Order: sequence, then structure tokens, then C-alpha cells
Amino acid sequence: MRTRRSLLIAGALLASSCLGVAQADNYPSKPVRWVVAYAAGGGSDALARAIGTQLSTQLGQPVLIDNKPGGATVIASENVAKSPGDGYTVFTADNGTLVFNTALFKKLSYDPQKDFTSIGMMARFPLLLAVNPNAGYVDAKALLAAAKASPGKLSFATPGVGSPHHLAMEMLKARNNLDLVHVAYRGAAPAIQDVVGGQLPLMVVDSAAGMQMMKAGKLKPLATFSKSRLASMPDVPTLMELGYTDIEAVAWQGLVVPSSTPKNIVAKLSTELQKAIQSDPVRTQFATMGIEATPSDPIAMQKHWAQEGQFWPRLIRDRNISLD
Repeated sequence: MRTRRSLLIAGALLASSCLGVAQADNYPSKPVRWVVAYAAGGGSDALARAIGTQLSTQLGQPVLIDNKPGGATVIASENVAKSPGDGYTVFTADNGTLVFNTALFKKLSYDPQKDFTSIGMMARFPLLLAVNPNAGYVDAKALLAAAKASPGKLSFATPGVGSPHHLAMEMLKARNNLDLVHVAYRGAAPAIQDVVGGQLPLMVVDSAAGMQMMKAGKLKPLATFSKSRLASMPDVPTLMELGYTDIEAVAWQGLVVPSSTPKNIVAKLSTELQKAIQSDPVRTQFATMGIEATPSDPIAMQKHWAQEGQFWPRLIRDRNISLD
């Protein structure tokens, strides 16, 4: 009886394995849904559409962008975590989704490590300190000296509490004993609008969201949070160059799928994703938006994800930042 049961179990496992291989061989046989946790028209949406268009060509099936904004990416994350692991749902997961939210919420409704499997890194969105050109700050040192001289007098805008932009500034504040007032907006567009309009003097902006206003001279970049100068803005110094040697932050995005997705499909998606990011059409669009391509395999993404998890949650807790 026990032997018969063992044979049945073994047969079922073999059948399941064969089915998984067959699914991978036929994949994709229908449109792929790409979930983005932000509204249409923003940098994350533009990135997904740029890569998605190229992937559609490579896979021979439409890649349909499904925008599910809200809840600091929690709404989209829950949706993907509960989706079938068949390769027909992929998800733009950023450092907020995978790292920050584990500390920003006391109880998170999804588990990044258990619910998602990495496909690969996609891109970095460089972060910059930027001011209204009429605010009177000639460079980043002058700005930070003014903040030091008048604690609590200078306000800065970001796309929201717990965003990479917010946490980048919190890191700068913590390591240089600065007292600036955070004004959180619901997205980059309204924050940029108020800084350009003069309601606030300063903001942390990502290159994709602020590129047009910076090129038009309506927003003045003073310094970047990157290790090296940006190819799209070679005249803008890094904070490291200015003596803030331990300041580096970036908004990054990778692609994930539900954790039950077969390994063969994960491998195929990863190969196709890296190929798409390295294609001329995608690279051209990234350059226009000031986005840095960072194609990688699942192992490299997982390693980067783990490294980020060793630092940012601790900073969030130390600064008493919460979304509960």
C-alpha cells in the first residue's frame, strides 16, 4: 500500500515537472501582463513601456502595461503576489517594494522574499538636489551651508514619505547634522510644480521626472547622489566630489514574477529582458529620460537586493519614518 502510494506521488511529481517543461517550451502563447505600481505617465511607467514594446517584438506576444498605483506600491504588490506563477504576470519592483516597505510598515501584507522571484535588474534613476533658479543658491555647498546656519528654516519637496528621494535626503541630514523640513507630495509631478512655481526652494528629484524642467532651466540641479557624474548632466557635480564622501543613493528598478513561476520561464524572461534593455531602441529612450540601464540576471539582482536590505531598513527605523 505504501509502495503504491509512493509510486502515485512520484508519478504526479513527474507529470507536474513535464507539464512545467511543456509550458516553458510553449511560452509565451498569450499576452503578458506587466504590472506597474505607479500611475501612467511617470518615469516607472515610461520605463516599462519602453522595455515592454521591445519585449513584445522579441516574444511574439503583446506585453500589456497594467498600472496599479497607490499604497506605496502595496496595492500592486499584493495583486502580483496572488497572481498565478505562469509567466504571464511580471512586475516592476523597486527599492521601495522590495526593501523600504519592510521597515516603513509594521505589518506588510506581502512578503518580498517569499512572494517574488527575481528576473533581473533593469535601470537606475539617478537622484539630484535641485532648486528653483531664483532661490538664490549658486551651488550645493551654499545651499547646505544655509541649511546648517538656519536649522528648521529650509523646506524640501519629495514625491512622498519613504520614497528613495526622501530617504536620500534623510541620509544626508543624518550624516551632516542638518535640520530641514520635509514636505511630502503624492508623486513627483506636483512636487516639481511647486518648486518651479516658487512655493518651495528645494527638492530631491530623479532624472527621469525632472529632466525636461532641468533642460528648460526651470529647475536647477546642484548635485547628484551618484558615485560619478551623470552622462546626461556632466557639468553637475556629485555630493561625493563636494566632500560628502559617504552619501550615495539611487532609485532602482528590477523585474520580478510570482515565486511559483517555473525556473525555465524565469530563465527565458531574464534572457529576453537583458536583450531588450541592451537593444538600441530602449537605450535611446533611456538616454532621453536620463535613466541608466543596469541589465542583470536573477542572481545579480538578488545580491543587490540583499545589500540594500542591510542598510536602508535600519536608516528608516533610526529616523522614525513610518507609513502606518
